[in-house]
Amino acid sequence: MIPITAVDVRDAEPLVVEVLRSGTLAQGPMVARFEDGFARAAGTAHAIAVNSGTTALVATLQALGLGPGDEVITTPFTFVATLNAILETGATVRFADITREDFAIDPDAVATAITPRTRAILPVHLYGQTANLGKLVPLAEEHGLHLVEDAAQAVGATFAGRPAGSFGVGCFSLYATKNVTTGEGGVITTDDDDLADRLRLLRNQGMRSRYAYELAGHNYRMSELHAAVGIPQLAKLDELVTARRRNARQLSVGLAGTPGLALPVELPGREHVWHQYSVLIGPHAMLARDELITELTERGVGTGVYYPKLVFDHDCFRGHPQIPEVSPAGFPVAARVADEVLSLPVHPALSESDVDTVVREVREALGA
Repeated sequence: MIPITAVDVRDAEPLVVEVLRSGTLAQGPMVARFEDGFARAAGTAHAIAVNSGTTALVATLQALGLGPGDEVITTPFTFVATLNAILETGATVRFADITREDFAIDPDAVATAITPRTRAILPVHLYGQTANLGKLVPLAEEHGLHLVEDAAQAVGATFAGRPAGSFGVGCFSLYATKNVTTGEGGVITTDDDDLADRLRLLRNQGMRSRYAYELAGHNYRMSELHAAVGIPQLAKLDELVTARRRNARQLSVGLAGTPGLALPVELPGREHVWHQYSVLIGPHAMLARDELITELTERGVGTGVYYPKLVFDHDCFRGHPQIPEVSPAGFPVAARVADEVLSLPVHPALSESDVDTVVREVREALGA
């Protein structure tokens, strides 16, 4: 089986051993070293390491002072952490549809969703390519809104030459399958000194020094062991991205012209880091999306569906007081993408032969 993802952190062994021998396992100098490297990669003054990408979102919204009565506009086509983080603050969620070109929130739809209660726009940079920051940034500025980038899948991606996470407040995930991983972890990036200071207090129970509390905080800290796993990957981020881009190009060339298959594109002015290579299985394809998954599994090709439903379209969110009544029909582009999207292997561990195999099996399954 060619897997949809592969995790290789063997080059972290020396740093992990160094941490174990040091006796310092909680947040310390290794975390600070990781933060310095991440800030350089993101092009920001500050990078605040936390224990998950979800925590990065929650802490950011808390630090920005969002709460009951406020509204946050985000995409309905995302992982549930985006929604859960907003709900945790007590704020109300407003959704705006996406575009098929980048799978990200449509700035024009955002503009129509803004109300006097809107406090923040939360775009998601999905699959490794940023949302349309060229429109979202001025829109946020025009209305005096916070821009919080859910860049969980976009470490190293750029828009107009600037890294993801440097336009607003960046929230990154370092989960095991991400392009850069610490196993579990997250990072918040910002150029705002005051916001960075507040975030560092929040992640450490509100303490500036031992038992000196300045605000109600939490334990959002990253451990030294997690940071040790991530440091070597940051050092080879360019190498990892290059491998993903090479595999994506090979997939696109090989799959071009496959009946019923719409391929992902790298849009002008954006550097895609290909966290996922996500195609759309159209209504005229020989096999429906789920039928193709079954066929490819039998042929030894792993796949993933990110995501099979709109984020609010689950029983646990129906009637939620912070989610105005919505239905998939209100977001036709996102709803169709959820029905058609399928991710194929693109990770750096693939050989050229592996990619050729993926291409061949997909084309044969779809009658090309």
